[in-house]
Amino acid sequence: MAFSLIARILGAAVSVYMLACAARILMSWLPELGAARAGALLARAVDPYLGWFRRFPFLSAGKFDFSPIAAVAVLAVLNRILATLAYAGSISVGVVLGLLLGAAWSAVAFLLGFLALCALARIVAYAARWNSLHPLWRAIDEMLNPVLYRITRIIYRNRIVHYLQGLVTGLVILAALRAAGDELVRLLARLLARLPF
Repeated sequence: MAFSLIARILGAAVSVYMLACAARILMSWLPELGAARAGALLARAVDPYLGWFRRFPFLSAGKFDFSPIAAVAVLAVLNRILATLAYAGSISVGVVLGLLLGAAWSAVAFLLGFLALCALARIVAYAARWNSLHPLWRAIDEMLNPVLYRITRIIYRNRIVHYLQGLVTGLVILAALRAAGDELVRLLARLLARLPF
């Protein structure tokens, strides 16, 4: 009973810290909010944790920083582990591995979905003949083009591909990878949960 209560209290603390991280991430988009005293206090409490994830170069792509997603995903896994402990009283290694796999896939799935949305936005912009030199499109291209290059190189070998064809191919492949990954991770998580230890 005491173990369950401790797990619930720790789970609640992790949930509050996740909310604090989300608030800090939103404040980074609106710097004028960070100037208040509460914003400075929140920054001191959360920035060391968020900053730890910024050290990993694979969590950033060009001007985009995905480290806050990884930081919140780790907290979400910890929260689910604590919730399972609170209600079941125990947890198996297989369940923990399944939760870790799910969290890792969530971050990858978000990235694949984000890139697919960027490709879709770029297709619309291309079809509408919007100014491709606008800073927004240049930022999207900076992040999207290396991924599209790799995809078209695998699919079309060394043939020259029209930009729109590359965008459509990239969108289809990214969406297919996300859907296939969702099914595979769901299957693996179920198998891991059945492990006897």
